[in-house]
Amino acid sequence: QVQLVESGGGLVQAGGSLRLSCVASGRPFSWYAMGWFRQTPGKEREFVARINWNADSTYYADSVKGRFTISRDNTKKTVYLQMGSLKAEDTAVYYCAASRDERLVSIDSWGQGTQVTVSS
Repeated sequence: QVQLVESGGGLVQAGGSLRLSCVASGRPFSWYAMGWFRQTPGKEREFVARINWNADSTYYADSVKGRFTISRDNTKKTVYLQMGSLKAEDTAVYYCAASRDERLVSIDSWGQGTQVTVSS
């Protein structure tokens, strides 16, 4: 399995920006499609964005399209989530995920999560 560690969360004002990072170790990073999910208390974890193994395909949830950008650097074994025009409703714990399935239907590994809080 691949191990994932997120960083970059924090407190930001509405309208601001934040960049999350997720560093992988273990299995070859390029084997995996990568994604970001988020979860708030009492709600199910929801999909945010995904990127395929060589970064030529990305997909976003409608709620973040045009504001968030997912990218990856296979040489650094890192996937990023650049978040802009942040809203209070973006407040959540953000999780990095790895999958051998390009659509991330089944997840092989999850990170521990990083808290993002957007103040309005």
